[in-house]
Amino acid sequence: MYKRILIATDGSKLSDKAVQSGLDLAELAGAAVVALKVVPRYPRSYFEGGMPVDTSDVRRIEKQWSEAAQAMVDAVKKTGEARGLTVKAVVAKSDLVAEAVIAAAKKHKCDLIVMASHGRKGIKRLLLGSETQHVLTHSHIPVLVLR
Repeated sequence: MYKRILIATDGSKLSDKAVQSGLDLAELAGAAVVALKVVPRYPRSYFEGGMPVDTSDVRRIEKQWSEAAQAMVDAVKKTGEARGLTVKAVVAKSDLVAEAVIAAAKKHKCDLIVMASHGRKGIKRLLLGSETQHVLTHSHIPVLVLR
C-alpha cells in the first residue's frame, strides 16, 4: 500500500480534518508521514500586493510565520507519534504553494499526498485560485483530497 504519506496543512479547521484522516490512513497502512506547511514570503512592494515596509519588519514577520508553521507541523508530529507513527515535520518557504507541495512529496519520496479542499466554487474559485486543484492537475503522485 502506501509507505510514505505527505500531509499538507494550512492550519484551517478543514485542513485539521484532513490531517486526522491522513494520520488514520498512515496508521492503517503502516506508513511514515511527512507533515508539511508552506509559508509564503511577505509582499515587499506595491506590485506584490503589499505596502512597502522596513526590511527588519519583513524579517520579523516572516520569522513569526515560520515559527507558527513549525509549531503547526510539530503538533501534527506529536499527534502522529502518540499514535505510533514516524512523522517528519517540514516547513517550506515558497510563494508557489502547490509547486512546493509537489516538490516536497518528490524530495521525501512520498507515494501519496493528502490535503484538504476548501470547496470554493464559481467566481471565488476563479479569483482566489485553488492550490489543491493545481496539485491535482500537476502531481504525478496520487493525491487524496478531503472536504
